[in-house]
Order: sequence, then C-alpha cells, then structure tokens
Amino acid sequence: MGVVTKTVGEALIDILEANGVEAVFGIPGVHTVELYRGLAASEIRHITPRHEQGAGFMADGYARVTGKPGVALVITGPGLTNTITAMAQAYQDSVPMLVISGVNARASLGHGRGKLHELPDQRAMMAPLALMTHTLLEPADLPAVMERAFAILQSRRPGPVHIEIPTDVMVEKIAVGDLRPSKACGPRAAQAQVLELAEKCRKAQRPAILCGGGSVAAADKIRLLAEQIDAPLITTVNARGMFAGHPLSVPASPSLAAVRDLLAASDLVIALGTQMGQTDYDMYADGGFPELADLVRVDIDSDQLARGPEAALPVLSSVDQLLDDLLPLLEGPGTAAAEGAARAKACREAVSTWLSPKMQAEIGVLETIRETLPGCIIVGDSTQAIYSGNLSFEAGRPHGWFNAATGFGALGYGPPAAIGASIGEPETPVICLVGDGGLQFSLAEIGSARDCGARVIFLVWNNDGYGEIRTYMLDCGIEPEGVTPSAPDFGKIADAYGLPSVRLDDVSELGAALKRFSDLSGPSLIEIHETGTRGATA
Repeated sequence: MGVVTKTVGEALIDILEANGVEAVFGIPGVHTVELYRGLAASEIRHITPRHEQGAGFMADGYARVTGKPGVALVITGPGLTNTITAMAQAYQDSVPMLVISGVNARASLGHGRGKLHELPDQRAMMAPLALMTHTLLEPADLPAVMERAFAILQSRRPGPVHIEIPTDVMVEKIAVGDLRPSKACGPRAAQAQVLELAEKCRKAQRPAILCGGGSVAAADKIRLLAEQIDAPLITTVNARGMFAGHPLSVPASPSLAAVRDLLAASDLVIALGTQMGQTDYDMYADGGFPELADLVRVDIDSDQLARGPEAALPVLSSVDQLLDDLLPLLEGPGTAAAEGAARAKACREAVSTWLSPKMQAEIGVLETIRETLPGCIIVGDSTQAIYSGNLSFEAGRPHGWFNAATGFGALGYGPPAAIGASIGEPETPVICLVGDGGLQFSLAEIGSARDCGARVIFLVWNNDGYGEIRTYMLDCGIEPEGVTPSAPDFGKIADAYGLPSVRLDDVSELGAALKRFSDLSGPSLIEIHETGTRGATA
C-alpha cells in the first residue's frame, strides 16, 4: 500500500490485522477511544464484556482454542487493574495474551497530580505479570514495539504481554509502510542432545511420556513417538484430549498414586511442554511425586527447565521442533505394542478403582457431554465436577478441556473464557461447566454471550455455595463458615437475559437438553442441582 500517514490508534489496528488478529475483547473509555478510531472499518471483531476481567478471560479462552494471542483492549487505571487476575491466570497456564491499555499523557506520568485513573507507576505494576511491558513514549516506535510483542508471544513460553499507550500519543500521526506479520523463531535442541535422546529411546524397555499444555500442537508427532517406543501417554489437565481413545492414553493426574507408580516403574520418562507444577503433579500437596530414573524434560523456557524435578537430560526446544529432529532417527512407523498398552490399561483401571462413587458420578456427567456433543469444548471453573474431571477424564479432542482449577485458580474464569472459546470456534458447541458460587463472580457475562451470539451452554453445577471448600473445612475438622452464599434463581436470570434454560430433575435428561440447546445460534443455560437432580452425584 506504500507509505501512508495515520494516527497511532489507526496504525495499531492495521498492525493487529497484519498479525492475524480477528477479535479484540474490551470496554471503550475516554482513555482508549482513539484506539477505536480505525476499528469499525477493520475486519477485527470487537466483543464487549461486562467487566475488564471478563475481557482478559475471554482473550484467554480464545487463545487456548485458536493458538493465536488473545487481545484485550482496556483503559488505564481500573480497566487495567481489573485485567490483572486474568493476566495472572494466563501467566500461570502459559496462554498467549496481548493486553493493550491506555495510560495518562506523557507529561503527567509519575507526578501524582490526581489525574483520572492515575496509578503511581502503571508499567512497573504490570512487569511481574508480563513477559514484556512497554510504554509507547515515541509514536514512531509503534511498529517496532508491536513486532517485538508478537515475536515474544510466538517464540518463547507464552504468557501475557502488556503495551500501554499514553493518551496524547494515540492521536499523533505516524508514517506507516507495508505491514507484515512478525516472525517467530523458537529455540531448537542441539544435535548432540537429539542424538542422546534417540539413543535413550532405543534402549528403554519401559518408557513413558508426560504431555503438558505446551505439547498440544504436536499431538500427531507425539503419538508417532509413543507408538515407536511403546510408551504410555500421560496427559496433564491442559493436554487432555490429545490422544482420545488411543490404547496408550492415560488421561489422569500425575498426583494420583496409580499414575505415579507407572512413572516410578518406567526406565525413561520424557516430559514434553509441562511445567511439572504442583496443581498437576502434587494436587494434594503430599510431596509424594517419585524420583524418576531417567527424566528428559523438553521445554521452550530455559528458566522452567531449572525448576521442579531435576532432569537427566534438559532440552531447550519447542516440542514440535524437537520431534521433527527426533522422529527420523527412530526406526519404523511403530505401533502400540502389547506391553505399553497393557501398562496404560492397568493404570487407567487402578485410577478408576481409586475414584469415589461421587467422583465417578460427576465424571459420568462429563462423559455424557462428550458423547452427546462430539468435538465439543468443555470450559470449566473451580467446581466439584471439574476437580473430578481433572483427576481422570478424557476429552474428545485437543483443546477440548481447560479450566481455572489449575495454576492460578481464579473463580469466575469459566463464563468469559467459554465466550472467548466460542468466538474462536463459532461453529463448535462450547459447554461452560461452572458452580453456583463461581458463576456469581461473572454472572453478567451471560449478557455478553447473548450480545455476541456465542454458542455457549452454561451448565450450572449448583451445590448451594462453595461445596469444595465446605468439604475441605470438614475434612480439616473446621466448622464450616462463609461457604454458603445464596444463589439466585438461575432460570429467572436466564429469562432476564433472553436465554432458554432448564433445571434437570434427573441427570438422565442431560443428553436431550444438550442436543436441544446445541442447535441454537446463541447461548443457553442448564442447571444441575447436586442434591435436587437425581443421579448427579452419589
């Protein structure tokens, strides 16, 4: 298009478009209106949440299903502080998120003169939660700053990036030339390490593979590796669904004794794209995760390789690139041999035996969702059925199961994240499984779902308060207090927003309700009451 002159706000929209951004999530205000000047004429869709925290969670859900950075556009001060919780969740779960905020005019920064939405040092406040944070002081720097932001989002362990633009910079004009997407260039393992890993694979008699969220994009290549070396595939929460139905798949938490026993008995464990953090590997904080005989850790983040269990072979690489180098060194196409499949089956059976009747009933609800709506996405909040599923549940597809009950563990995540997921895959049914307590953290986002026509079925798991915490207090010998907040009539709330809804009398009615609502072009609500719906739990 040659060189043209545009305001910084207009140029920003062009740069986002050039980098493949299809949607932004935000609430306009006087400190960001100039960033909206070019938005209506662009191909980018704007989604308006009811709260900036919702904008961040929507960006998170969108990023998880598309693999692209989710973009939140928020005002300075309270808009940005409202987004911090979502940024922390994205940081903990390694989700690519670009947060663009306003900030007061350059001449006012740091003076504390009581300007509207003023913070003492907004950029410094964001620094601990962001892979990069930058204040755009020079308008002409915009293209270079945004190129660096997108390169970081695509070239290393994902997480949030924050760019703040002063209000006086937004209106200044800059020359904009031809725009191209930023290039990603992630780390690649040294050849000697690949050769060493290949030799380990050839020698191993009882290997196993651990898959985290950083490995999902390489699912097909990991399956080939597992079949070649006959290794059970253990998936953490953010990796569930990668190998649905495969005889080597073990969709269960490494916090469980049966999974730990399988790993302890393995003579080679290859951990791919997993932080090996507490919420996946030591959920009950018992310190019982075993020392592994020969641990290979593959991660895109050098800092992460230095945390957690010490690896016999730490490999700095993206999982995808490592497998491109490794697979040609291993002989034959491979198949799931009897021993690996038997080890995986025995582990699955041991996990099933350990699960309580209550957990099994809750997992049964999840299986009904999966079987009724093949290929659906289940987005969860911190509620009891989600905790059970995180222990042992196989989603039907990659990116088909994620929730906030791991990592940062923010309540209220599910509804806006489900909306973001629906924007990312508009033809796919999205089920938001949320408790009555968690839904009230972000209840108004039901209206956002209606506004944007998101095909989200809000499945409310009503246990009359914070049931998981109530149980935990009782287990600790503490008289429960503060765990029974009253809930509204969710059917009437749905009516108020114009959503069809139903409260199930029996869990056997769930399949029919899901089918009926999944054919709609917008959101709906189903309520399961833990004690009022027969069969919901044991």
